[in-house]
Amino acid sequence: MQAPTMRRTVLDVLKEQGKLTDEQIQAVLQAQQQAVGQPIERIVVDLGFVSETDVLAAQARLLNVQYVDLNKVRPDESAISIVLSKVPADYLRQKKCIPIRIEQNRLWIAMANPRDIMTIDELRTRIGGGLVIVPLLASQSQIEAALGELPAQSPIPTPAAPPSGRGTGFGFSVDDLLKQIDSERYGGETTSGPLAGQIARVDAADAEVAQEAPIIRLVDTILREAIRNEATDIHIEPLQNGVRIRYRIDGILHEVLRLPKWLSAPLVARIKILGDMDVAEKRVPQDGRMRIEMQKKRFDVRISTIPTVNGEKAVLRLLDQSSPLMGLERLGLWEDDLAKVEYLMSQPYGMILSTGPTGSGKTTTQYSILHRLNTNEVNILTIEDPVEYEVQGINQVHVNRKAGVTFATALRAFLRQDPDIILVGEIRDLETADVAFQAALTGHLVLSTLHTNDAPTAATRLIEMGVEPFLISAAVIGVIAQRLARRVCSNCKEPYKYPEEVLMRFGVDLSELDGRELYRGKGCEACRYTGYKGRIGIFEVFVMNTEIADLILRRAPISEIRDAAVASGMTTLLRDGWRKVLAGVTTPQEVLRVVTTVGY
Repeated sequence: MQAPTMRRTVLDVLKEQGKLTDEQIQAVLQAQQQAVGQPIERIVVDLGFVSETDVLAAQARLLNVQYVDLNKVRPDESAISIVLSKVPADYLRQKKCIPIRIEQNRLWIAMANPRDIMTIDELRTRIGGGLVIVPLLASQSQIEAALGELPAQSPIPTPAAPPSGRGTGFGFSVDDLLKQIDSERYGGETTSGPLAGQIARVDAADAEVAQEAPIIRLVDTILREAIRNEATDIHIEPLQNGVRIRYRIDGILHEVLRLPKWLSAPLVARIKILGDMDVAEKRVPQDGRMRIEMQKKRFDVRISTIPTVNGEKAVLRLLDQSSPLMGLERLGLWEDDLAKVEYLMSQPYGMILSTGPTGSGKTTTQYSILHRLNTNEVNILTIEDPVEYEVQGINQVHVNRKAGVTFATALRAFLRQDPDIILVGEIRDLETADVAFQAALTGHLVLSTLHTNDAPTAATRLIEMGVEPFLISAAVIGVIAQRLARRVCSNCKEPYKYPEEVLMRFGVDLSELDGRELYRGKGCEACRYTGYKGRIGIFEVFVMNTEIADLILRRAPISEIRDAAVASGMTTLLRDGWRKVLAGVTTPQEVLRVVTTVGY
């Protein structure tokens, strides 16, 4: 049997460097037995075998970091000034760290404990600017001496400017809140390491802790900051040594916070309580929902939890109930596409399909259409899984498979409810498609969604599902394909000359630029240093005509259907994105990111 590998110590490193002999190491170990509680690093220095500098250099080697002697290296004043504009000097004193220098996008910080991951993450969030924190090991006494020369208070208190691509920081001190959680619950002080308080909390009941005021405030703050930053989703992810909080803002995930590992269970437990979920069950995925009101808006929050190797992960989707009321005019439809959609809406019967990937705004578009059609003269019924937006005057039904309420069974019941307009959340199978097409052919306007890359592909997707081509050509009156692209931030918008190889990917004649300027976002506090703020739809509106119907009937290749649609006036997703680039609304890279896929 192989002997277990022993962990290397400072004494091992000093011996490898030729600064300690076996006899000296034996003397140190004997002295340690008598000096109970005394660190071995202190003992070897007190015995006079090596200097404190030698010990610190050995520790740095063990931790795989650099050692810095503050008697020889003086912290750069500009680095200190930048950090103090974001972080109070008292925080640096508490965490025993001081900035040394800034080069390019790296900030070197001397720390008494360079393994203090929570402090490193907190500094990265507070300081922002996209800086990478590089921890260095230094003597605690030297750090305290250098910190003694700093002012008692920083010129500008927190919060930090957000780093590039990471989202915005919280408008409160996480460190103070964690201290408050510890003091109120356990009467102790928060330690800074990733295992802070882990032993004391092993037997704590998650549900009990989750009901206490500090945890409630923490969850409330996470929700409030997400809404303030216009996030659509909140991800609470357990890691090996902490909990990561991320917001999806304008379709991109941004990390905004790291919390100690012990908060993972009570944090998810609190969310489960709010979502009326089983707090005790941690082995299977769960779904829940709740409603909140913030900033004079009402939000429906859908909650999903799954068990992972590091604990339960929770995702909260924030649905602003005012979104479907924004109106068709504000979705980003160009004038010609808006006219086509209004023409389709005016039809007495038929099927209008919305296509695109998850999160492309299909539901918002369809509800914007319903809102326009919602009058006292029509009866509107919807079947959804689940109902995302509640609209007054529309009869909305949840899918409930346990009770036997599926898309197909609900649709059959709808046909006996004297409907004028029906919305089907999604056509997922042939049974649902058959009933939906029956409704579209018998005098009802039917709206539904599919997952396809573009509008013409919807026909072939339905045929693959088993729908007869003659039903498609007879019932489908139009298809709206869409994506969501980020808008250029209006606060930091500036002209920019893009490389020709990027523009050529649009397949357009560059003479269309004709001296016009394209734009990008430079990055500012308003857009969280991303250059983008808000989103706009990119659309492809396909209207059925005789030629296209004939192509579908004879199961023509998708390329022929697409060419016929373009010839009849359809603007492709790529072309619609290009004209929004020309208008300075978005950037070429953003359009290519959301529109182009393999084979398209």
